[in-house]
Amino acid sequence: MSLQSAIFLFFAGALGGAINAVAGGGSFVAFPALLFTGVPAIPANATNTLALWVGTTASGGAYPQKLDIPQRIMIPLVVTSLVGGLAGAFLLIKTPAQTFLRVLPWLLLGATLLFAFGKHLTGRISASISHDASNTAVTGASIFELLVAVYGGYFGGGIGIMNLAMLAALGMTDIHAMNKLKVRLGGVINGVATVTFIVTKTILWPQAMVMTAGSVIGGYSSAHYAQKLPQSWVKAFVILVGSAMTIYFFVRGYR
Repeated sequence: MSLQSAIFLFFAGALGGAINAVAGGGSFVAFPALLFTGVPAIPANATNTLALWVGTTASGGAYPQKLDIPQRIMIPLVVTSLVGGLAGAFLLIKTPAQTFLRVLPWLLLGATLLFAFGKHLTGRISASISHDASNTAVTGASIFELLVAVYGGYFGGGIGIMNLAMLAALGMTDIHAMNKLKVRLGGVINGVATVTFIVTKTILWPQAMVMTAGSVIGGYSSAHYAQKLPQSWVKAFVILVGSAMTIYFFVRGYR
């Protein structure tokens, strides 16, 4: 890895960590940055997962809210996050590189659309449910979280928006508490995926260490100042980058 690539990946990690802390969607920046420096697709995805997992976890420490979640809700969500994240990571490892490059633009397209319109979905769900989560709601949320976790272990773009929609369906209305729980569930999903990638030696460590350092700095500092930033600008930037990356990988994967 050249010095230029290291500097580029550090700032890409910092920007990705910052975007994840403020609005989500950091993978739209960090993952393509690894590809552009010559990292193959599947190791790039695994390396990106490690770097942004550390950065997002660091940003969670900047939220002061205490979570008061009943165990009957928390335990199923954590368990399904673990199982799904592990399954998604193994699915990625077993996917041939060429197949992943053909699937990737569709994943990016779905994640971009979800990022752009996920808030409307969350608002509609939260407006139509009660504040007390029934056993049926918890079961449905756990099944949904399992699917989100499989997707997150495999790729990860947009899982924050998916989890916010699921938490709204459970009756949560405090966006700061929702963000903290979203970070924790995402941390479980990406954490178990990261461990899997480490054990299977899928991560490229020089790139991972540089990008992780940037992600931690960007994630933690941005979480402190998130409410002061013009989030509409951040969201527009993420959508623009996601759209550009989707078009680029459609051309690359299907030419």
